[in-house]
Amino acid sequence: MKIIALGDIHEQVKALNLLEKEIAAADLVIIAGDLTQFGNEEKATGVIKVVRGINPNILAQVGNLDSLEIDRYLTREGINIHGRGKIIEGLGIFGCGGSGATPFHTPVEFSEVELKGFLEKGYSEVKDAPVKIMICHTPPLNTKVDMIPSGIHVGSAAVREFIEKHQPDLCITGHIHESAGEDSIGKTKIINPGPFFEGGYVVINAEKGKIEAELRYFT
Repeated sequence: MKIIALGDIHEQVKALNLLEKEIAAADLVIIAGDLTQFGNEEKATGVIKVVRGINPNILAQVGNLDSLEIDRYLTREGINIHGRGKIIEGLGIFGCGGSGATPFHTPVEFSEVELKGFLEKGYSEVKDAPVKIMICHTPPLNTKVDMIPSGIHVGSAAVREFIEKHQPDLCITGHIHESAGEDSIGKTKIINPGPFFEGGYVVINAEKGKIEAELRYFT
């Protein structure tokens, strides 16, 4: 099974054309959050329509610059993984959208307790899957993927504690544009591909209970 995971589209859908062949060939596309730039359901619908035009097999969740209106839209479409989990061909995929508190008071922010709750709920729906993929818009605290340019770590302690406890095989994150890269916590590989319009995405290959994930860039 081949999965393309990406995030932080922020309505810049023209970038999808640069990866059209690879997206079309995937078995599944996962959007890790921030489909829009402070957008509403109409804006999110436009983004999902473009992605579905390339590949109809999608899972998605809101980021902090989306809205709860978009969260409800994704639920109606049957593709929402925020606080939910789905098992597909032995892969347990679960998500946590939005972000922790920010100085900018963005539309979809949660407390640390709420982030933990969403993760635990989603995990409970996939706990029996042999391989688990965590899609969390907010990165875990004190990693290579949660630093702003000043060098301060701004990720979530609750997300880190969850990873330390449950050790999913892979965590795809985003949110901090300047901190694209890779890290690990225990056996959990963590990848922040950065904003998709800057070229970052993740290729995930799963076969016979094993998973490999690679950060790539298109030009």
